[in-house]
Amino acid sequence: MEDKNYEQIYEEYKLQSEQQAQVEASQSNPDGKEEFVAVKKNDDGDIIAFKTSSGRELDYITALTEAKAGQIARIDVFHKYGRDIIRSEPDGIKENNLDRLPEF
Repeated sequence: MEDKNYEQIYEEYKLQSEQQAQVEASQSNPDGKEEFVAVKKNDDGDIIAFKTSSGRELDYITALTEAKAGQIARIDVFHKYGRDIIRSEPDGIKENNLDRLPEF
């Protein structure tokens, strides 16, 4: 029976995935859609508004509507806790998560 280092195999897989995610994230936005570049949070740390790459400031509901319509790049909308929630595409890069964007 072959002795495999499962931990090493998995770590190599994760490293390759992270590298590919960096490449994909650095590619330009081919459709020219706006992206979220900053956020506004309330006192509880919840994101309540977004600033786009064109400088527009959107309240959460407007941002949600535009994201659902596919007008914002690299954003997903999912339904949880009885409501729709905006999140960045799960690309494995923590730095571009909405919660880590600068505040305006």
